[in-house]
Amino acid sequence: MGEFEIIARYFTRPVHRGDVLLGIGDDAAVLDIAPGHKLVVAMDTIVEGVHFLPGTSAADIGYRALAVNLSDLAAMGAKPAWMTLSVSLPEADEGWLEGFSAGLFELAQRHAVALVGGDTVRGPRVVTVQVAGWVEADGWLSRAGACPGDLLMLSGVPGEAAGGLAAMQQRLEGEAAARLQQRFLRPVPRIALGRLLRGIASAAMDVSDGVLADLRKLCAASACAAYVDVDALPRSTALETLFPPDACLRHALAGGDDYELLFTVPASRLAALEAALAAVPAAAASSAGETLPQVRRIGVMCAGQGVQCLRQGQPFELPSSGDQRRQDDRPQGGYDHFAAP
Repeated sequence: MGEFEIIARYFTRPVHRGDVLLGIGDDAAVLDIAPGHKLVVAMDTIVEGVHFLPGTSAADIGYRALAVNLSDLAAMGAKPAWMTLSVSLPEADEGWLEGFSAGLFELAQRHAVALVGGDTVRGPRVVTVQVAGWVEADGWLSRAGACPGDLLMLSGVPGEAAGGLAAMQQRLEGEAAARLQQRFLRPVPRIALGRLLRGIASAAMDVSDGVLADLRKLCAASACAAYVDVDALPRSTALETLFPPDACLRHALAGGDDYELLFTVPASRLAALEAALAAVPAAAASSAGETLPQVRRIGVMCAGQGVQCLRQGQPFELPSSGDQRRQDDRPQGGYDHFAAP
């Protein structure tokens, strides 16, 4: 197959959005932005051997490539609408393309996201997705805005995706391993929660590099510090089934790829947050059928710089794995593509 046949066969789908004035098939897309709204754009690249293991299901790769981008829009309180796609492939493998496009469009259709353009090239297996959406002109979220005294909140259960990757690398089997692997391969973008947080949260971001690493970014953007109550972190039964306690803590605090939302809420708005969460039907948080995750307070923002973990009220240091090559053993935690080994 040639490039244009690949596009026509696997990536050209009917577009049911009225705001797509011109899509695939021309030099560029033409999109319509409704009055009173702002455009929100995000882009992520996933690379074989870095973001997913060789041999990973093509459908999971397609799903994940879009999911990690939708998570960025969720952190901004935005509603996704369009995407562009760039795929580098070593060969035109029809089976792989069929699976990849199926996983990609499964999630795209769930959130009414239209593919409006892109590119295909020969090379190492690399996938880049750019997503765009909209948010009300006065209603977007950002990492800046947290203040001392704000409550630090986290959705979902941290560490399960990192545990899933470890389970895959160690070839672990069983129900717990399967659950964790699913959390890594098919993260759930928290679009409905992000939309709900507009006007309530003072700052927000998604957890891609680990709770501690990403919280430091939020603190830097907001020019304040944070205390994290380690005892308040949600615990994962699946993690605890497969890994010792210290490893579970490392996954929860420094493991990436959860794509949950980390956000701050002024104490005066806590009741509003609880009421908003309670008002959303548990089985249908959005038109995509997305269920709202549990939301838990895990700390508090304070004056100063940096992040301090507390356990039973005392300063706590993240335990080392004993393997100095691990990136998540660095003091700041999280993954850095260009960190020295």
